[in-house]
Amino acid sequence: MISINDRVVLDESELHFDFMRASGPGGQNVNKVSTAVRLRFPVNQSACLPEDVRLRLCRLAGKKMGADGVLTIVARAKRTQEGNRRDAIERLVELIARACQRPKTRRDTRPTLASKKRRLESKRRHGQTKAQRRTPASPED
Repeated sequence: MISINDRVVLDESELHFDFMRASGPGGQNVNKVSTAVRLRFPVNQSACLPEDVRLRLCRLAGKKMGADGVLTIVARAKRTQEGNRRDAIERLVELIARACQRPKTRRDTRPTLASKKRRLESKRRHGQTKAQRRTPASPED
């Protein structure tokens, strides 16, 4: 069990790992050992996630979320399979923790009297500057 917060706990049996060869650091083993990890987490079928967290997670995941509702995280930065596995789990936990935070509701506010006065004063000054740039009208005969 992986604890996200007091409300959400992930069951490790829902996480599916695929291992593949990775480019990058690894020395002589880079073409022989499958160190990169693809973590797949079925968000839509998960019994661990509350509905509101599931919806926010789908929105936050972006391209990592497939059409089938499976979240895919690829980790290949570490040299070992276990290091990449831990990195993928940490990234999943971080993403779910962000999805657990409820967004603050926006309340409409009104501009203050001082800000209205500043805006009008700025408009008046701008108009005066433009008026000074105009050429005076020549008297027509």
